[in-house]
Amino acid sequence: MATIISGTETSKKIQAELKEEVTQLLAKGVKPCLATILVGEDEASKVYVGQKVKTCERLGITSMHNKLPVNVQEPELLNLIDRLNKDKNVHGILCQLPLPKHINADKVLLAISPDKDVDGFHLLNMGKLLSKKNMKEIEQEGMYLPCTPHGIIQLLKRSNINMNGAEAVIVGRSNIVGKPAALLLMAENATVTICHSNTKDIGEVCRRADILVAAIGKPKFVTADMVKDGVVVIDVGVNRLPEGLCGDVDFEAIKDKAKAITPVPGGVGPMTIAMLMVNTVKAARKLSGVK
Repeated sequence: MATIISGTETSKKIQAELKEEVTQLLAKGVKPCLATILVGEDEASKVYVGQKVKTCERLGITSMHNKLPVNVQEPELLNLIDRLNKDKNVHGILCQLPLPKHINADKVLLAISPDKDVDGFHLLNMGKLLSKKNMKEIEQEGMYLPCTPHGIIQLLKRSNINMNGAEAVIVGRSNIVGKPAALLLMAENATVTICHSNTKDIGEVCRRADILVAAIGKPKFVTADMVKDGVVVIDVGVNRLPEGLCGDVDFEAIKDKAKAITPVPGGVGPMTIAMLMVNTVKAARKLSGVK
């Protein structure tokens, strides 16, 4: 029976550490502030932003929420981002994706100042990540790491999973999870393979994994015959089925085969929000000049 890696519990520990850090910053006159932008009425997006706002409140981080109608025009959204970039009281800016089809998401993400890009999606920050060879270099740079991939690394580290020399397989090649997760795992000295829709015999590739990260957006895609005994499984997927939420991994079938596995919900999701808060506090320190 696999050890269940709880993102909920790990996130609570990280938030407790952050709350102390925020208290210290407040004592020095620095009020960490995260500005969120929500365009339209997407229900899932409203839930995600609501969770982020509540977490800010719990930690003592100021939350500045900006809600825009679904028919807002791109120039108006870009003007808002420009104002937030120039606002010295705002340390982090998050524009919730997806955006309506008439708005160019890439253009919007690029408009956010790299110094306030607490999602870690700006090309400058992604390029910095690509240029680093190991975690020591990444930490020295003080970079904002993409939240979900960074959450994955923290889950593995805090669960005492050895990444050094491990064979890691990532199912999914998105810019949000797959690619940056591969870079961070390589920085931890894992040997990384990325699988995608055109990978030949994906099951054979997955069976090589000591650490398997599933981030393909297909419910229960990874089945028991696709993993070896003793694998560590990180399930990034959140899929809504009639019987409830499930991940990209067939949890019930794999849990008896794996060494450790994350649940859905309660796995990677809470870690994504925790790492967003980590980036926001880091941004507050950086932009205020307080160490």
